[in-house]
Amino acid sequence: MSERLVTGRPLDDDLGFELSLRPRRLDEYVGQGQVVANLRVAIEAARGRGEALDHVLLSGPPGVGKTSLAHVIAAELGVAVRATAGPVIQRAGDLAALLTALEPREVLFVDEIHRLDAKVEEILYPALEDYSLDLMLGSGPGARSMKVPLKPFTLVGATTRAGLLTAPLRGRFGIVHRLDFYTERDLERILVRSARILGVPAEPAGVHEIARRSRGTPRVANRLLRRVRDYAQVRADGGVTAAVARDALRLLEVDEFGFDEVDRRLLLTIIEKFGGGPVGLSALAAAISEAPDAIEDMYEPYLLQHGFLDRTPRGRTATRRAYEHLGLPAPDSAPGGAATPQRKLF
Repeated sequence: MSERLVTGRPLDDDLGFELSLRPRRLDEYVGQGQVVANLRVAIEAARGRGEALDHVLLSGPPGVGKTSLAHVIAAELGVAVRATAGPVIQRAGDLAALLTALEPREVLFVDEIHRLDAKVEEILYPALEDYSLDLMLGSGPGARSMKVPLKPFTLVGATTRAGLLTAPLRGRFGIVHRLDFYTERDLERILVRSARILGVPAEPAGVHEIARRSRGTPRVANRLLRRVRDYAQVRADGGVTAAVARDALRLLEVDEFGFDEVDRRLLLTIIEKFGGGPVGLSALAAAISEAPDAIEDMYEPYLLQHGFLDRTPRGRTATRRAYEHLGLPAPDSAPGGAATPQRKLF
Protein backbone atom coordinates (compact mmCIF):
# COMPACT_ATOMS: atom_id res chain seq x y z
CA MET A 1 0.00 0.00 0.00
CA SER A 2 1.33 3.46 -0.91
CA GLU A 3 2.31 5.88 1.84
CA ARG A 4 -0.61 7.83 3.23
CA LEU A 5 -0.65 11.61 3.36
CA VAL A 6 -2.42 11.57 6.75
CA THR A 7 -0.28 8.94 8.43
CA GLY A 8 1.44 9.94 11.65
CA ARG A 9 4.53 7.99 10.59
CA PRO A 10 7.32 10.04 8.99
CA LEU A 11 7.50 9.92 5.19
CA ASP A 12 10.70 10.17 3.17
CA ASP A 13 10.20 13.84 2.35
CA ASP A 14 9.35 14.84 5.94
CA LEU A 15 12.85 14.78 7.41
CA GLY A 16 14.25 18.05 6.11
CA PHE A 17 11.07 19.97 6.85
CA GLU A 18 10.66 18.46 10.32
CA LEU A 19 14.16 19.53 11.31
CA SER A 20 13.43 23.13 10.33
CA LEU A 21 10.00 23.18 12.00
CA ARG A 22 10.92 21.29 15.18
CA PRO A 23 10.67 23.34 18.41
CA ARG A 24 14.02 24.00 20.08
CA ARG A 25 12.99 24.74 23.67
CA LEU A 26 10.06 24.04 25.97
CA ASP A 27 8.77 27.60 25.49
CA GLU A 28 8.32 26.83 21.77
CA TYR A 29 6.67 23.44 22.34
CA VAL A 30 2.93 23.75 21.74
CA GLY A 31 0.37 21.52 23.46
CA GLN A 32 0.75 18.66 25.95
CA GLY A 33 0.60 21.26 28.71
CA GLN A 34 0.67 18.93 31.72
CA VAL A 35 3.56 16.91 30.28
CA VAL A 36 5.58 20.04 29.54
CA ALA A 37 4.92 21.50 33.00
CA ASN A 38 6.12 18.34 34.74
CA LEU A 39 9.18 18.02 32.53
CA ARG A 40 10.09 21.65 33.14
CA VAL A 41 10.22 21.04 36.90
CA ALA A 42 12.21 17.80 36.56
CA ILE A 43 14.71 19.36 34.13
CA GLU A 44 15.26 22.45 36.27
CA ALA A 45 15.79 20.28 39.36
CA ALA A 46 18.30 18.00 37.60
CA ARG A 47 20.11 20.96 36.08
CA GLY A 48 20.27 22.70 39.45
CA ARG A 49 21.84 19.62 41.04
CA GLY A 50 24.21 19.07 38.13
CA GLU A 51 22.85 15.52 37.76
CA ALA A 52 21.54 13.47 34.90
CA LEU A 53 17.78 13.69 34.47
CA ASP A 54 15.82 10.59 35.42
CA HIS A 55 15.12 8.27 32.49
CA VAL A 56 12.04 9.36 30.52
CA LEU A 57 9.45 7.20 28.76
CA LEU A 58 7.19 8.94 26.21
CA SER A 59 4.27 7.04 24.71
CA GLY A 60 1.54 8.05 22.30
CA PRO A 61 0.35 7.84 18.70
CA PRO A 62 2.80 8.47 15.83
CA GLY A 63 3.45 12.09 14.94
CA VAL A 64 2.42 13.79 18.20
CA GLY A 65 5.89 15.07 19.10
CA LYS A 66 7.77 12.38 21.02
CA THR A 67 10.97 12.79 18.99
CA SER A 68 10.71 16.58 19.12
CA LEU A 69 10.27 16.47 22.89
CA ALA A 70 13.34 14.25 23.29
CA HIS A 71 15.45 16.83 21.45
CA VAL A 72 13.90 19.64 23.49
CA ILE A 73 14.78 17.81 26.72
CA ALA A 74 18.41 17.59 25.64
CA ALA A 75 18.46 21.25 24.64
CA GLU A 76 17.00 22.30 27.99
CA LEU A 77 19.64 20.21 29.77
CA GLY A 78 22.34 21.81 27.62
CA VAL A 79 23.65 18.44 26.40
CA ALA A 80 23.84 16.50 23.14
CA VAL A 81 21.30 13.89 22.10
CA ARG A 82 22.18 10.65 20.34
CA ALA A 83 19.27 9.05 18.52
CA THR A 84 18.63 5.45 17.50
CA ALA A 85 15.72 3.00 17.31
CA GLY A 86 14.92 -0.28 19.05
CA PRO A 87 15.11 -2.50 15.93
CA VAL A 88 18.55 -1.04 15.06
CA ILE A 89 20.14 -2.28 18.30
CA GLN A 90 20.42 -5.96 17.44
CA ARG A 91 23.30 -7.09 19.67
CA ALA A 92 24.60 -6.32 23.14
CA GLY A 93 27.73 -4.91 21.53
CA ASP A 94 25.66 -2.34 19.63
CA LEU A 95 24.17 -1.10 22.87
CA ALA A 96 27.53 -1.12 24.66
CA ALA A 97 29.05 1.02 21.89
CA LEU A 98 26.25 3.57 22.22
CA LEU A 99 26.37 3.78 26.01
CA THR A 100 30.15 3.93 26.41
CA ALA A 101 30.32 6.82 23.92
CA LEU A 102 27.96 9.00 25.96
CA GLU A 103 29.37 11.98 27.81
CA PRO A 104 28.12 12.90 31.32
CA ARG A 105 24.39 13.79 31.42
CA GLU A 106 23.92 13.28 27.68
CA VAL A 107 20.62 11.99 26.31
CA LEU A 108 20.23 8.70 24.46
CA PHE A 109 16.96 8.68 22.52
CA VAL A 110 15.62 5.26 21.55
CA ASP A 111 12.55 5.33 19.32
CA GLU A 112 10.29 2.25 19.16
CA ILE A 113 11.86 1.07 22.39
CA HIS A 114 9.22 -1.68 22.69
CA ARG A 115 10.99 -3.42 19.80
CA LEU A 116 14.29 -3.95 21.65
CA ASP A 117 15.60 -7.49 21.50
CA ALA A 118 15.09 -9.32 24.81
CA LYS A 119 18.82 -10.02 25.27
CA VAL A 120 19.70 -6.39 24.58
CA GLU A 121 17.03 -5.28 27.04
CA GLU A 122 18.59 -7.38 29.81
CA ILE A 123 21.95 -5.67 29.25
CA LEU A 124 20.20 -2.31 29.52
CA TYR A 125 18.82 -2.90 33.04
CA PRO A 126 22.05 -2.33 35.03
CA ALA A 127 22.92 0.59 32.75
CA LEU A 128 19.69 2.31 33.75
CA GLU A 129 19.94 1.41 37.44
CA ASP A 130 23.56 2.09 38.37
CA TYR A 131 25.26 3.29 35.16
CA SER A 132 27.22 0.13 34.47
CA LEU A 133 27.30 -2.67 31.92
CA ASP A 134 27.62 -6.32 32.85
CA LEU A 135 29.23 -8.01 29.86
CA MET A 136 30.16 -11.64 29.36
CA LEU A 137 33.54 -12.20 27.73
CA GLY A 138 34.13 -15.47 25.94
CA SER A 139 31.95 -18.56 26.14
CA GLY A 140 31.88 -21.93 27.79
CA PRO A 141 33.92 -22.75 30.91
CA GLY A 142 36.32 -19.87 30.28
CA ALA A 143 33.63 -17.20 30.09
CA ARG A 144 33.90 -14.38 32.60
CA SER A 145 31.85 -11.38 33.53
CA MET A 146 33.17 -7.83 33.32
CA LYS A 147 31.54 -4.71 34.75
CA VAL A 148 32.03 -1.59 32.62
CA PRO A 149 31.27 1.75 34.34
CA LEU A 150 29.29 4.32 32.39
CA LYS A 151 28.99 8.07 32.72
CA PRO A 152 25.62 9.19 34.12
CA PHE A 153 23.17 9.61 31.23
CA THR A 154 19.46 9.96 30.50
CA LEU A 155 17.59 7.45 28.38
CA VAL A 156 14.53 8.87 26.62
CA GLY A 157 12.46 6.03 25.22
CA ALA A 158 9.54 6.54 22.82
CA THR A 159 6.85 4.03 21.95
CA THR A 160 3.51 3.87 20.20
CA ARG A 161 2.74 0.57 21.97
CA ALA A 162 3.30 1.12 25.69
CA GLY A 163 1.45 -2.12 26.43
CA LEU A 164 4.21 -4.12 24.73
CA LEU A 165 6.91 -2.87 27.12
CA THR A 166 8.01 -5.42 29.68
CA ALA A 167 7.33 -4.58 33.30
CA PRO A 168 11.06 -4.62 34.27
CA LEU A 169 11.90 -2.09 31.55
CA ARG A 170 8.95 0.18 32.27
CA GLY A 171 9.80 0.15 35.97
CA ARG A 172 13.25 1.61 35.33
CA PHE A 173 11.89 4.88 33.96
CA GLY A 174 11.54 7.55 36.61
CA ILE A 175 9.46 9.87 34.40
CA VAL A 176 6.60 8.40 32.36
CA HIS A 177 4.29 10.51 30.19
CA ARG A 178 1.73 9.87 27.49
CA LEU A 179 1.34 12.34 24.63
CA ASP A 180 -2.16 12.47 23.19
CA PHE A 181 -3.80 13.88 20.08
CA TYR A 182 -3.80 17.68 19.85
CA THR A 183 -6.76 20.05 19.94
CA GLU A 184 -7.59 22.07 16.83
CA ARG A 185 -6.55 25.24 18.65
CA ASP A 186 -3.09 23.88 19.43
CA LEU A 187 -2.70 22.65 15.86
CA GLU A 188 -3.59 26.14 14.63
CA ARG A 189 -0.80 27.59 16.79
CA ILE A 190 1.64 25.05 15.35
CA LEU A 191 0.52 25.83 11.80
CA VAL A 192 0.87 29.59 12.29
CA ARG A 193 4.45 29.08 13.49
CA SER A 194 5.23 26.67 10.64
CA ALA A 195 3.74 28.99 8.03
CA ARG A 196 5.89 31.82 9.34
CA ILE A 197 9.06 29.69 9.17
CA LEU A 198 8.19 28.48 5.65
CA GLY A 199 7.25 31.97 4.49
CA VAL A 200 3.68 31.00 3.60
CA PRO A 201 1.01 33.75 3.81
CA ALA A 202 -1.83 32.06 5.71
CA GLU A 203 -5.15 33.50 6.82
CA PRO A 204 -6.64 32.29 10.14
CA ALA A 205 -9.56 30.64 8.29
CA GLY A 206 -7.14 28.76 6.03
CA VAL A 207 -5.11 27.61 9.02
CA HIS A 208 -8.29 26.43 10.74
CA GLU A 209 -9.32 24.44 7.66
CA ILE A 210 -6.01 22.57 7.69
CA ALA A 211 -5.99 22.08 11.47
CA ARG A 212 -9.40 20.40 11.61
CA ARG A 213 -8.35 17.87 8.97
CA SER A 214 -5.01 17.03 10.61
CA ARG A 215 -6.21 14.15 12.80
CA GLY A 216 -4.94 15.83 15.96
CA THR A 217 -1.36 15.23 14.77
CA PRO A 218 1.28 17.97 14.29
CA ARG A 219 3.23 15.92 11.73
CA VAL A 220 0.10 15.58 9.60
CA ALA A 221 -0.72 19.27 10.02
CA ASN A 222 2.70 20.37 8.80
CA ARG A 223 2.57 17.91 5.90
CA LEU A 224 -0.84 19.17 4.79
CA LEU A 225 0.38 22.76 5.09
CA ARG A 226 3.17 22.02 2.64
CA ARG A 227 0.77 20.42 0.17
CA VAL A 228 -1.68 23.32 0.46
CA ARG A 229 1.22 25.74 -0.03
CA ASP A 230 2.06 23.99 -3.32
CA TYR A 231 -1.56 24.21 -4.45
CA ALA A 232 -1.76 27.89 -3.49
CA GLN A 233 1.40 28.62 -5.48
CA VAL A 234 0.13 26.88 -8.64
CA ARG A 235 -3.64 27.48 -8.56
CA ALA A 236 -3.99 30.68 -6.50
CA ASP A 237 -1.94 33.73 -5.56
CA GLY A 238 0.27 31.88 -3.07
CA GLY A 239 -1.79 32.65 0.01
CA VAL A 240 -3.59 30.02 2.12
CA THR A 241 -7.23 31.05 2.47
CA ALA A 242 -10.11 28.87 3.61
CA ALA A 243 -11.23 28.36 0.01
CA VAL A 244 -7.72 27.49 -1.16
CA ALA A 245 -7.24 25.02 1.71
CA ARG A 246 -10.60 23.35 1.02
CA ASP A 247 -9.89 23.03 -2.70
CA ALA A 248 -6.38 21.70 -2.11
CA LEU A 249 -7.49 19.13 0.45
CA ARG A 250 -10.41 18.05 -1.73
CA LEU A 251 -7.90 17.38 -4.51
CA LEU A 252 -5.80 15.39 -2.03
CA GLU A 253 -8.93 13.42 -0.99
CA VAL A 254 -8.63 14.42 2.67
CA ASP A 255 -12.13 15.01 4.03
CA GLU A 256 -13.38 17.19 6.86
CA PHE A 257 -12.41 14.67 9.55
CA GLY A 258 -8.96 14.09 8.07
CA PHE A 259 -10.01 10.74 6.59
CA ASP A 260 -8.30 9.54 3.43
CA GLU A 261 -9.20 6.69 1.10
CA VAL A 262 -7.70 4.10 3.48
CA ASP A 263 -9.85 5.20 6.45
CA ARG A 264 -13.00 5.18 4.35
CA ARG A 265 -12.11 1.78 2.89
CA LEU A 266 -11.50 0.32 6.36
CA LEU A 267 -14.87 1.54 7.63
CA LEU A 268 -16.68 0.51 4.43
CA THR A 269 -15.12 -2.96 4.64
CA ILE A 270 -16.42 -3.42 8.19
CA ILE A 271 -19.87 -2.17 7.15
CA GLU A 272 -20.30 -3.79 3.75
CA LYS A 273 -18.26 -7.00 4.01
CA PHE A 274 -18.76 -7.81 7.68
CA GLY A 275 -22.21 -6.32 8.28
CA GLY A 276 -20.87 -3.55 10.50
CA GLY A 277 -18.95 -5.98 12.70
CA PRO A 278 -17.77 -7.30 14.97
CA VAL A 279 -14.83 -8.50 12.89
CA GLY A 280 -11.51 -9.83 14.16
CA LEU A 281 -8.31 -7.90 13.54
CA SER A 282 -6.74 -10.62 11.38
CA ALA A 283 -9.80 -10.92 9.14
CA LEU A 284 -10.01 -7.14 8.76
CA ALA A 285 -6.30 -6.86 7.98
CA ALA A 286 -6.58 -9.53 5.30
CA ALA A 287 -9.65 -7.87 3.78
CA ILE A 288 -7.89 -4.53 3.27
CA SER A 289 -4.43 -6.03 2.55
CA GLU A 290 -2.78 -4.36 5.52
CA ALA A 291 -0.70 -5.60 8.45
CA PRO A 292 -2.56 -6.01 11.77
CA ASP A 293 0.09 -3.92 13.56
CA ALA A 294 -0.46 -1.07 11.11
CA ILE A 295 -4.20 -1.10 11.80
CA GLU A 296 -3.62 -1.02 15.56
CA ASP A 297 -0.85 1.60 15.45
CA MET A 298 -1.84 3.95 12.64
CA TYR A 299 -5.54 3.67 11.81
CA GLU A 300 -7.46 2.69 14.92
CA PRO A 301 -6.35 5.22 17.55
CA TYR A 302 -7.88 8.21 15.77
CA LEU A 303 -11.02 6.32 14.69
CA LEU A 304 -11.54 4.99 18.21
CA GLN A 305 -10.97 8.30 19.98
CA HIS A 306 -13.39 10.14 17.70
CA GLY A 307 -16.16 7.57 17.92
CA PHE A 308 -16.11 6.02 14.44
CA LEU A 309 -15.01 2.59 15.63
CA ASP A 310 -15.62 0.39 18.64
CA ARG A 311 -13.24 -2.34 19.77
CA THR A 312 -14.99 -5.17 21.59
CA PRO A 313 -13.81 -8.60 22.83
CA ARG A 314 -15.34 -10.07 19.66
CA GLY A 315 -13.71 -7.60 17.27
CA ARG A 316 -14.07 -4.20 15.60
CA THR A 317 -17.48 -2.61 15.06
CA ALA A 318 -18.43 0.45 12.99
CA THR A 319 -20.44 2.99 15.02
CA ARG A 320 -23.51 4.95 14.03
CA ARG A 321 -21.24 7.94 13.52
CA ALA A 322 -19.25 6.03 10.87
CA TYR A 323 -22.46 5.18 8.96
CA GLU A 324 -23.58 8.81 9.09
CA HIS A 325 -20.24 10.15 7.95
CA LEU A 326 -20.20 7.79 4.97
CA GLY A 327 -23.81 8.67 4.10
CA LEU A 328 -25.12 5.16 4.83
CA PRO A 329 -28.24 4.14 6.81
CA ALA A 330 -27.26 2.81 10.23
CA PRO A 331 -28.91 -0.36 11.56
CA ASP A 332 -30.60 -0.20 14.95
CA SER A 333 -27.86 -2.45 16.36
CA ALA A 334 -25.04 -0.01 15.49
CA PRO A 335 -23.30 1.42 18.58
CA GLY A 336 -23.85 5.12 19.07
CA GLY A 337 -20.45 6.79 18.77
CA ALA A 338 -20.30 10.51 19.48
CA ALA A 339 -23.31 12.52 18.37
CA THR A 340 -22.49 14.65 15.35
CA PRO A 341 -24.29 16.32 12.48
CA GLN A 342 -23.86 14.49 9.20
CA ARG A 343 -21.09 15.99 7.07
CA LYS A 344 -20.20 15.75 3.43
CA LEU A 345 -17.06 13.76 2.72
CA PHE A 346 -15.39 16.76 1.06
